[in-house]
Amino acid sequence: MAPRPPSPTLPPLPRQWQKGTDLKSVPEHHKEQHRLRGTPRGLQCAHATANQRGLTAMHVIVIGAGVTGTTTAWFLRDAGLSVTLLDAADLPAQGASAANGGMLHASHAEPWNAPGVGWDLLRHIGRADSPLLLRPRALPGLVPWGIEFLWNSRGGRFERNTLVNARLAEYSLRELRALQQELALDFDFAESGILKIFQDPQSLEKNRNASRRMADVGVHFEDWDAARVAAEEPALEPIAHRLCGALFFPGDAIGNAATFTRELTAVAERAGVRWRPNTTVTGWRRFQGRINGVETSRGPMAADAVVLASGFAAPGLLRRLGIRLPVAPVKGYSLTLHLNGASRLRLPIIDDANKVVLTPLGSRLRLAGTAEFTGADLRMNVSRAENVLAQCRRTLPWLPEHVDPDTMEPWAGLRPMSARGTPILGPTPVPGLYLNTGAGHLGWTFACGSAGLVRDSILGRTPALPLEPFLP
Repeated sequence: MAPRPPSPTLPPLPRQWQKGTDLKSVPEHHKEQHRLRGTPRGLQCAHATANQRGLTAMHVIVIGAGVTGTTTAWFLRDAGLSVTLLDAADLPAQGASAANGGMLHASHAEPWNAPGVGWDLLRHIGRADSPLLLRPRALPGLVPWGIEFLWNSRGGRFERNTLVNARLAEYSLRELRALQQELALDFDFAESGILKIFQDPQSLEKNRNASRRMADVGVHFEDWDAARVAAEEPALEPIAHRLCGALFFPGDAIGNAATFTRELTAVAERAGVRWRPNTTVTGWRRFQGRINGVETSRGPMAADAVVLASGFAAPGLLRRLGIRLPVAPVKGYSLTLHLNGASRLRLPIIDDANKVVLTPLGSRLRLAGTAEFTGADLRMNVSRAENVLAQCRRTLPWLPEHVDPDTMEPWAGLRPMSARGTPILGPTPVPGLYLNTGAGHLGWTFACGSAGLVRDSILGRTPALPLEPFLP
């Protein structure tokens, strides 16, 4: 192969990701120089090895620039493949990754379809203050998915799927730590552990027993009494008298998923990933039964393989190929508060009684909760957001004194939930098409692990975990 010509004028690529960046106008050899200049030295060697093996001849399109899709794009590029990342939005992490609870927890990897969930849904149907809400208007569209969701809530299936998720979560956190050690991204990452507090002794015992069952997977916990809780987290001292105990999970962590996704997009671009915002996938390109590209709002794009990681929108795209994907949108709410230094939490908290999470992210506090089955409805329901805030006030009675309502950032997003409660990963019946979706409330926790499994599937490697529990 002839050497690439030198470039006397190399257009600068920004260190941070910038809105609307489009590299179509940059010559390929300029991109390569930018990639090597902005890539850690160890990765340069890895990419050079991949080039020698001829892997860069393979081009993969990843659809969806949330935390799942962006991480997948990075893992593929880091393995030496040519990658294009597409999203209909103008920025990465504009969907379910934008303002989630911020927790990275193998300790809470159980699916939402726990035994008895059907009765809970019926009991709370239409109740605006319920942590688990089923909107009657969403029922017709949920019937096929809901039957499978309830089928997987049976005790044996639920327990198996919980362990499957916990193994993936543990693997994913290891991969995230390795990635962070190499790239040192700035996303308020803290290996703080996570504290789960209880007011009901029966619930505490049930959670304690469930945590013991995950010990073989690598999930460990500490039993704290109310006095230890108040000592370790002084912000909880006002409600310590109500607590019957707590479980502390030292292996868990926290981080801002949206910031991580945007930082990783910037690094991925410098490493050669072609980022295409404002690009809607409208159809599939096939040749002799194999996917060889996509139709988009910007025209056709060719590829050797495609990874669909577009969250709750994935089922609609797959229906055009005759594939039914049992994934449904489940709405969640959060509020991000700006607090003064004196009122910051030391530890991220899961409140079992009030069904909310409270996560310190730098100088801000992320409050999150509720699961709402309402179809593909992205509208902000003010009463639901207010309910999250009201529940968090029960956990932190001092909260109103330290919050400026004008700076609160409410958010609602649709999480792609698979009916069986585990993510859907790996090859589909259509050659050349792979999936990475359906993680629901665990998308941030699973991001690096699911990306690693999909990468290994595309490359034909033996994956770190068996793929069978995740296959479509």
